[in-house]
Amino acid sequence: MSLQLYNTLSGRKELFVPLKEGEVRMYVCGVTVYDSCHIGHARSLLTFDVLWRYLKFLGYHVIFVRNFTDLDDKIIQRAKEEKSRPDLIAARYIREFYRDSAALGLLSPTHEPKATEHIPEIISLIQTLEQKGAAYRIDGDVFFSVDRFPGYGKLSRRRLDELEAGARVEIDERKRSPMDFALWKASKEGEPFWESPWGKGRPGWHIECSAMSTKYLGQPFDIHGGGHDLIFPHHENEIAQSEGAFGLPFARYWIHNGFLNINQEKMSKSLGNIHTIQEILERHEATALRCYFLASHYRSPIDFSEQGLDEAEKSVERIHETIDRVDRSVQSSNGSKLDAGVLEAFRQEMGDDLNTPRALAFIFEEIRSLNRMLDEGRVEGLLPRVLALKRLGEVLGLLQQKPELFLSRKRERWMRSQGLSVEAVEELITRRDKARSAKQWSEADRIRTELQEKGITLEDTPGGTIWKVR
Repeated sequence: MSLQLYNTLSGRKELFVPLKEGEVRMYVCGVTVYDSCHIGHARSLLTFDVLWRYLKFLGYHVIFVRNFTDLDDKIIQRAKEEKSRPDLIAARYIREFYRDSAALGLLSPTHEPKATEHIPEIISLIQTLEQKGAAYRIDGDVFFSVDRFPGYGKLSRRRLDELEAGARVEIDERKRSPMDFALWKASKEGEPFWESPWGKGRPGWHIECSAMSTKYLGQPFDIHGGGHDLIFPHHENEIAQSEGAFGLPFARYWIHNGFLNINQEKMSKSLGNIHTIQEILERHEATALRCYFLASHYRSPIDFSEQGLDEAEKSVERIHETIDRVDRSVQSSNGSKLDAGVLEAFRQEMGDDLNTPRALAFIFEEIRSLNRMLDEGRVEGLLPRVLALKRLGEVLGLLQQKPELFLSRKRERWMRSQGLSVEAVEELITRRDKARSAKQWSEADRIRTELQEKGITLEDTPGGTIWKVR
């Protein structure tokens, strides 16, 4: 099944064909570790986690690199505010990132390089640019000269003369052009530094990603990804310095996820509308947040809402409930096959630029169909379809634990919030079962009503009574 991906570089969907048959090399810009990750980060992280999972589903061997920017102006500023050291600030938020990524169920990249561990590669790349005449030094700083790269602006579709006329960058009269950007920064008092041919200093932001991606993936590589906000200037500058240094294409497919707003406003500390990943996961399952994002196309902007997240949580619960119901009704075996038709229908939706909204719609059509079959007592053909459904849930990252564990954990969390306990509910169910066995129907009905008033619904099945929270 072919895969079409929207390439920001060309501005259209293209058939994805990797450089090396059967292998995909992908680089995604990671976080700058100066603060806790928020749900805007989560959207980008989950977008490329799903892309990676789907490429593996198609049979590709994927080399996935996602970096840490562990030294820049924001980290230095945070260290000053807290009277700490930049490396300690970075280490703290890297630990937080790993906690959040584990909670979100992200697969671990093949490589997770840190900028500060690749200073020799960064210096070497800057020296190459100097030798090519694409970089110049002033007072210990080194700048990239954008007018030495004719293709500047091809990713963002901006003309250099227009950019220079309306440049919204920090004014530095020493630069030849206002659009020239720093490759190396001379150290200021109290800042971390490394020895270099230009004196003591540290790398600029853009050069870090060029050096790390080239080291682990070579040049060119297949896919470069990140948030829409990185197209300009970060990714534009990566292209300029990487292609300016080696005269080769940098990355062949550029994939960008859309913006995430809060009540139609951009997230910002000044507005007080930033939601960290940890805050959201205290109230919701991680798979609910994943489902919420997947319900919109990855390139579309999203206006975040708690109501939408609540609905996504109900949808994820529905998937787990249905699979749990089938598992209780049909015995699986090692020789059971996955329904090929279900897998193919999923490929068709995902093959159209990772159309997760349509893929989810198909999954819920399957959910409805499976429940109808169970209601009607039809089990023939049920097992291959539910096995295929489980596989699709794994590809999207929506099934990260056994359904009974997911439902149990969600149930217990809700019950704690209501002052209930599993033991008390199960004691009432045991009393009801005894009343039913003794044909004491009024008592059995009374207990059912009592549980319903507490938000507990019962379903009597051949395998026993199943209860869930409403």
